[in-house]
Amino acid sequence: MAKAADVYFAVDPWKIIERGFDPAYSRVSESVFSLANETMGVRGCFDEGGSADSLRGAYVNGVYDLEQLGRSYCGIIDKSHFMIPCAEWLMCRISLDGEVLDLGKVQFADFTRELDMRAGTLTRRFVWTTASGKALRLTFLRFMDMTNRERACQRITFEPLNFSGAVEFSTSLSFDVQHEGRRQCFWQDARVEADGRRMLLQSRTLKSGQEVFAGALADLPADACAHTDAKSATLCASIPLEMGKAAHADKRVVILFDGSEGETLWQRGQTALAECGKVTLEDTLTAQRNYWDNWWRTSDIRIEPANDALADSVAAEQQGIRFCSFQLAQTYNGGSMRHNIGAKGLTGEAYNGHAFWDTEACCLPFYLFTNPDAARNLLQFRYNTLPMAIERAKMLDCTGACYPIATLNGDEACALWQHASLQLQPSTAVAYGIWHYVHLTQDEDFLWECGAEMLLQIARFMASRVEQSGRTGKHGYYGVMGPDEFHMMVNNNAYTNYMGKRTLAYAAEVLEAMQRRQPAAYAALTEKTALAPGEPARWQHIADNMYLPQDETGLIEQHDGYFDLPHTDIHAIPVSEFPLYDHWSYDRIYRSDMIKQPDVLMFLYLYNSSFTREEKRINYEFYEPRTIHESSLSPAIHSILAAELDRMDEAVRFFGYATRLDLDNYNRNTREGLHITSIVMAWANIVYGFAGLRSDDAQLRFAPRLPERWKQVSFSVMYRGRVIRICMEADQTHFRLTQGEPLTVLIYDQPCTLGAEGCTIPRI
Repeated sequence: MAKAADVYFAVDPWKIIERGFDPAYSRVSESVFSLANETMGVRGCFDEGGSADSLRGAYVNGVYDLEQLGRSYCGIIDKSHFMIPCAEWLMCRISLDGEVLDLGKVQFADFTRELDMRAGTLTRRFVWTTASGKALRLTFLRFMDMTNRERACQRITFEPLNFSGAVEFSTSLSFDVQHEGRRQCFWQDARVEADGRRMLLQSRTLKSGQEVFAGALADLPADACAHTDAKSATLCASIPLEMGKAAHADKRVVILFDGSEGETLWQRGQTALAECGKVTLEDTLTAQRNYWDNWWRTSDIRIEPANDALADSVAAEQQGIRFCSFQLAQTYNGGSMRHNIGAKGLTGEAYNGHAFWDTEACCLPFYLFTNPDAARNLLQFRYNTLPMAIERAKMLDCTGACYPIATLNGDEACALWQHASLQLQPSTAVAYGIWHYVHLTQDEDFLWECGAEMLLQIARFMASRVEQSGRTGKHGYYGVMGPDEFHMMVNNNAYTNYMGKRTLAYAAEVLEAMQRRQPAAYAALTEKTALAPGEPARWQHIADNMYLPQDETGLIEQHDGYFDLPHTDIHAIPVSEFPLYDHWSYDRIYRSDMIKQPDVLMFLYLYNSSFTREEKRINYEFYEPRTIHESSLSPAIHSILAAELDRMDEAVRFFGYATRLDLDNYNRNTREGLHITSIVMAWANIVYGFAGLRSDDAQLRFAPRLPERWKQVSFSVMYRGRVIRICMEADQTHFRLTQGEPLTVLIYDQPCTLGAEGCTIPRI
């Protein structure tokens, strides 16, 4: 692996800590200190703004605007959509003796910033010394309410150390916000009202027509005054200070985006703001801490070092895995079927807020084993957007449903044709997600009501996109791009062919079962979709005759001609040249055997039980040295397979990379936002990697392999109404049920019945 950690934050088991402010690292810190509650998110930018480099961003899940791209070739989209910053609610202005607080210009000391993952709070504090010699300690606290997810809170504390007097303070709420990449505000003039305590705004996006209400209550002196303009409201006050005593300026925020609009939304917003005002900030913070206490009680992953010499490095791994778990809990909890999981969550504008195929391939397992209802809602989002996928297939001269490579609302939003038109993995990932969900939950109601229709339309698309070789007669996909996005317009990409094969076979199987077991539902589906009698049989025929480029040793060629490509020594690439997209010409990337992210190894992970250990070994040993890990999902996939192959040193090294990819800025692009796929795959790294969970076989299987550097790792998973507690040690693993009826699983391929009393299995 050619990349190196950029260590900046202090190691702490429950906090992310920045000591001292480095303006050059400002945007990285803003990403790492992002907060969200699934509905709302905000980057870790300074409340008071200032001249330091910053990407201010407050976002609301599902809020976007549209852009016209101009007509191009047939099949290439001519309009797109992208996440936009929503109402700015943090902004304040602080001045003392006529000097305005700006950490890029004033004198300050003792700067610390802390993200407390047990409370979901971000705290920043420092001492500001003015030109006149006055010393004022400032503490900024913010959090996103996890129990009422349309709410957020901010508290600013002033502690004069050597004077008494007054500080001039203003706090704002505004739709006058810029999308940085497009350098434009995408909000119309707002309806604005304000008095000495309240600010109420409502605005509509320029083109998508989405309407958002934003309201705020500020606890300020009684003589505070209000100012408004077309898109903003500001409250101003002089706050009296007494030396040695703390004074607070509190702000509670409500943002509504639920499909209502106009006067209805305005009235609902006022009611919601009034309800918010009935609860103090302290009470809200207490409820917040209780929420996180309960969440960590069942969701924490604990890692203990094998000895004192390893304590520091293992502490970094512990911090990293908790950071990943914390960010996942913030990003998505299944609260709405209108949303999916953006590649950056709500932490930045990179990738335009879009969700990719990573949701079903990588994120879904986390929710399947921690929050199955949320997993169902992720798939429900795909069902709700099935009509858009059907239209997209028509654009590509195909039938059925082609799911988008990038989307917020179900429409294809990627203007890069080589991705939007050549990558078929979103459609096969949705099919895989349906299979995985039904396989683990046994939720056949979802399968018959939603899943079967999606599978039918996906299979139609895959059957209409497949071609038959004139030389071999085998079926395959031509002119495609697999998960390894460093090779495009290739033929017979192994991942695409294999996932297409499994998708077509599963769709045929489901429809055959539906016809037998749910004849009325099958008849209705047949009529709705105009299913021809011979379609499922054709899908099965294509699946049975799909080409997989595998030689007699078990080595799978990534795509036709891959073995003939020139070789690039990935370890010879300087760290300063990452990310490659920013430093290499676009065409240069495509001219070698260098791989962006796992391609062959990816389907060996997804359908792990379908391949022998020897097949996994030979393909891992061939492809690992060629993979540069420019994708955040890449390190964990390699770690999981390395652990299975007993290559524990490599597994641990990749785990550290996956777990701290953003904390240590491995790809030198954390400044753009967090990598949600890397974050979720860090969880998979523990559960699928070191615990050896496999969920694609008839029974749940475990094969724990604890690295020597760890004394103990413990965590819980949910499965069919049960909670399984797993505690891994060097020579044994303890399994027990903390909830639910006894369950038989395979441990090292031997059946074991789990109950409340538990069982201890020696390591093999």
